[in-house]
Amino acid sequence: MKDIENSNDIELLVNEFYRKVREDKVVGYIFNDVVKINWNKHLPLMYDFWDNAILFSGKYEGNPMNLHKHLHHIKYLDSTHFSRWVQLFLATVDELFEGPKAALAKKRANNISVIMQEKILLHQINPGIC
Repeated sequence: MKDIENSNDIELLVNEFYRKVREDKVVGYIFNDVVKINWNKHLPLMYDFWDNAILFSGKYEGNPMNLHKHLHHIKYLDSTHFSRWVQLFLATVDELFEGPKAALAKKRANNISVIMQEKILLHQINPGIC
C-alpha cells in the first residue's frame, strides 16, 4: 500500500469513508435522515478539509465546530457517535493507505473527535468550561 500523497488520494479516502458512514447503523441516520446531507456539496468541502488537515494545502475555510454544535441541538450527539465516526475513519485509512501521512490522518481524526466531544458534550454538562 502507498501513503496519502495528493488530492486524488484524499478524494478516495473521503469517498470511501462517507460510503461507510452512509451505510452505518450508528451514525448513518444522522447524515441521511436528520441532516439530510447534500452529498454533492458536502463531499467537496470534506475533500478540502482533509486536504488541508493532511497535506496542509490551505484549501479549507470553515468552522466545523459551530456546525457540529448546531447539529447537537437538532440531534443529541454522544460519545458513541464520535467513537463510531473515528472507527470508520481509521478503518478506511488502514484499508487504503500506510505511511506517515496515513498516520497523520488517523491522528487528526482522533484529535478532532476528542476536541468535538470536549467542546460539545462537556460544554453541555458544564457550560462555563468551554
